[in-house]
Amino acid sequence: MSLPPGFIDELRDRLSIAQVVGRKVMWDNRKSNPGKGDMWAPCPFHQEKSASFHVDDRKGYYYCFGCHAKGDAISFVRETENVSFVEAVEILAREAGMPIPERDPQAQARADKRTQLADVMDLAVQFYRMQLRTGAAAEARAYLVKRGLSEAAQDRWGIGFAPSGWQSLHDALTAKGVSDELMIGAGLVKPSDKGKKPYDTFRNRIMFPIRDVRGRAIAFGGRAMDPADSAKYLNSPETALFDKGRSLYNHGPAREAAGKGQPLIVAEGYMDVIALSEAGFTATVAPLGTAVTADQLALMWRMADEPIIALDGDKAGINAAMRVMDLALPLLEAGKSLRFAVMPAGLDPDDLIRGQGAGAMKAVIDGALPMVQLLWRRETEGRVFDSPERKAALDKALRDATAQIKDPGLRGHYDTALKDLKWAAFGPKRPTATRRGPQARWTGRPQDPWHRDVAPAPGSVSSVLAAGTDQDHLREAVILATLLVTPAVLPAFEGEVERMVCADPAHHDLRAAILRHATAPDLRAAVQGDLGPAPLEKLFAQRHVAISPAVRRAGDADVARMCLAEELAKLNARRGHAREIEDAMEDIAGLADEGVTWRLKQATAALNRSALGDTADRAEYDIGPNGARIRRDEKTALDDLLGQIDFAKGSARPKS
Repeated sequence: MSLPPGFIDELRDRLSIAQVVGRKVMWDNRKSNPGKGDMWAPCPFHQEKSASFHVDDRKGYYYCFGCHAKGDAISFVRETENVSFVEAVEILAREAGMPIPERDPQAQARADKRTQLADVMDLAVQFYRMQLRTGAAAEARAYLVKRGLSEAAQDRWGIGFAPSGWQSLHDALTAKGVSDELMIGAGLVKPSDKGKKPYDTFRNRIMFPIRDVRGRAIAFGGRAMDPADSAKYLNSPETALFDKGRSLYNHGPAREAAGKGQPLIVAEGYMDVIALSEAGFTATVAPLGTAVTADQLALMWRMADEPIIALDGDKAGINAAMRVMDLALPLLEAGKSLRFAVMPAGLDPDDLIRGQGAGAMKAVIDGALPMVQLLWRRETEGRVFDSPERKAALDKALRDATAQIKDPGLRGHYDTALKDLKWAAFGPKRPTATRRGPQARWTGRPQDPWHRDVAPAPGSVSSVLAAGTDQDHLREAVILATLLVTPAVLPAFEGEVERMVCADPAHHDLRAAILRHATAPDLRAAVQGDLGPAPLEKLFAQRHVAISPAVRRAGDADVARMCLAEELAKLNARRGHAREIEDAMEDIAGLADEGVTWRLKQATAALNRSALGDTADRAEYDIGPNGARIRRDEKTALDDLLGQIDFAKGSARPKS
């Protein structure tokens, strides 16, 4: 219908939406204020006992705080009366006493043609239903029973059978006075290129009527009974009634069920939809012989905020799920996404329900993955990331994917979630305590160079080196506290902080939370929300943290940068020294006498004392044997210690 400008606005102005809605609901007199046009009632779109459905009569809108249905008087009539926009306008115009403007003759003709085609489709449904009861359809009936469809279920879904004759439907409709033009226009027959009568589109197939949201038959899907047929499933061609990219199988019933709280499930085909619906999952739809389109996705999001994609568990089903994800990424917005139910390998929903029951299907639906996890799986599954180049390629693939998301806030959440997944996959793992002999040591992943699974020999310098871990704990605490109070400096040190292996499990968790929430507007609040207040209270209660200039001058980026640079350098240097000493000690294990061991203890203690010395800027630095930046007094102590080890190697060497 082509309406003149201002007609719809005038119609809305004349109507009281409270009166329109009031025909369908019982107002809650305790919450409603009729004098202000502020009305409340239980929602007519989903089952509830409380009054969460709000109507603002002055503004002319309604909104449900439960199912989030919203709109004006026209949309309310459309949804509750299950009519088109034009029909809703006509209903309300009659109620408001407004004459409908003269229609565009061409538009009227098109509408009349669609009505005629819909009538022809109804005749075809009746014909196919009758044919299913004939002897020629015995094999089709047996197939349906084998698939678990009772006669009552067949009736509910309007399933029929197209006989194998070339003009069976054509002749039956001709006998009822239907013209060839209308049959061809409905997609039921095709014109012959040999000058003969039109022939039936569907032959020797089980027939599934495809209906629009109003319940009108607009097309058919036919399953071939002959295994040699070139197409196992065949849909009607596109017509004035049927646009397969804008239609969904079982759209109307699924919309109603989703409005009542059922999860919206997207299956692959007719039998999956029927099996799911018969098993109680009544809010189920399917695309129609094609990949999901943007228009179909929009229809789904009108029914539910997070449709669940439940495609087959084979390679084709997984690929289809990936295509849906790629389609959805640029269209995502806050509150509108997808989840993916990963079916068991080789099974579709129909197989799973018939083999294991509805409970097994519910478990799969309840475990549906958010889209970000499917994205992660696609980019990582079956691949090895054992080099910086491969990890960089993964980073680029993930960035390219999330760059398609238009909403910057949502894109930021995706980036954070993917960073969490990368951290879980590649970040240093939390240390675990193992006990060997009289002393406990922290061990971690084999590739973490600081975590050595070597038990200290009693009386060796390893016990003195272990005392250095106390210094590590102090430095880790200051580094973490500095990042929390001055998060602006985190991007400059993020790489070093990621590589920092925390010997203290509490510090490990804090460091992981800081990196997870690196982009949060309030880093400290985000970390506290993640871990709770206790870890932060414990961190900032430590005296050496409280007196640190970078903590006392929170927010001073220059002081924070200087502090982090020095503490990280010292932490790396001390651990580098420790690795060198432990390597050397392994070389002389069991060879050194008590005198050598005593001298090594003294040299190690001197090294540790130098590391605790003055941190003034005037301190002179050099490069240690391991390449790390090292204070000159520390280097002197280290050189002395390594010299003692070299001496021990020589003096402890057995005489020839």
